[in-house]
Amino acid sequence: MMILITDPVDPQCIGILESEGFHVAYHPGLPHAEILKLVAGADALIVRSQTRVSGDILEAGKNLKVVGRAGAGVDNIDVDAASRRGVIVMNTPGGNTISTAEHTITLMLALARNIPQAHQSVSAGKWERSAFIGTEVFGKTLGILGLGKVGAEVSRRASALGMKILAYDPAQSVESAGRVNAQLVGLADLLPQADFITVHTPLIPETKGIIGRESLSKCKQGVRIINCARGGVVDEDALLEALDSGKAAGAALDVFEQEPPTNVRLLTHPRIVLTPHLAASTGEAQEKVAIQIARQVADALQGRGMSGSVNADIISLSLKDEMRPFLMLGEKLGRLLAQLKDGKLKAVTVSVEGDSLCESLPALSAAVLKG
Repeated sequence: MMILITDPVDPQCIGILESEGFHVAYHPGLPHAEILKLVAGADALIVRSQTRVSGDILEAGKNLKVVGRAGAGVDNIDVDAASRRGVIVMNTPGGNTISTAEHTITLMLALARNIPQAHQSVSAGKWERSAFIGTEVFGKTLGILGLGKVGAEVSRRASALGMKILAYDPAQSVESAGRVNAQLVGLADLLPQADFITVHTPLIPETKGIIGRESLSKCKQGVRIINCARGGVVDEDALLEALDSGKAAGAALDVFEQEPPTNVRLLTHPRIVLTPHLAASTGEAQEKVAIQIARQVADALQGRGMSGSVNADIISLSLKDEMRPFLMLGEKLGRLLAQLKDGKLKAVTVSVEGDSLCESLPALSAAVLKG
């Protein structure tokens, strides 16, 4: 079997796959048209963030069984199209957690102390100490949107700096937030209290522009915004307006709505710190995700089991016509429960009867939770 890799990965990824007996076609930076040609003979495709695995690539990959993302986000992969074609999509969400959390803290401190601007000034032969008076993070409130793996690690590190942590994440419990020294609150409570806000959510319809004009208008005067998650979670035009008005004292961005960014105002604004999507770019993180995705893809193709899949349950059930009505029913029951519940939902129990339904309980539970 042949595995096509179209983005740069650590050499250990190739070594593991070749040791498993696979032929590896390693072509980082391959143009879209060339990918369409080569993917026709591939059993698996491995990418990072550069390659966009669109519907036409999936259609051209007649033999594709797996698309592996060496990293956490899968927004560059058309997961719905993959699911329709029975192609497993898998990622490695834990491999770059520490690197991303550390980069977030780095940007927050650089933003608080005007490090890039001061460096540029000194490099230009100037000595403008009074122009770059910063602020301490000790005693300040950090608002974290998204308390998953990365958000949790950011919380641990920020609390060690003496910050108060408020977190917004509808998928987390008060208990899980407490374990990482965070207080779980609603978004309306977080925005006006936070001195710094960092986002760690995927880019989905519910989170697109979550930091936008409306949310920024509710923030504290002089708030500072950090985004190491996904471009589009922060509305860049709204952010620039807030910076110009003074509502936001600064921003630090590692990701952008368009990459590389071309918005001149964004690139040249004096109160913005910019890095080129570097949060996961450490040797340790790239090694971890490369090894992890190689093992996951090998296991899947060799029939040893599945891990890290974002759509395996959907695919397995979508192939069974008799299960589709139950998935629809589960989602509708979830919607009904959301409307009928009194107070904050803390737990849901999903019960089924019948052998076929019991075998599909994890997917049916997911359908209820989706609703």
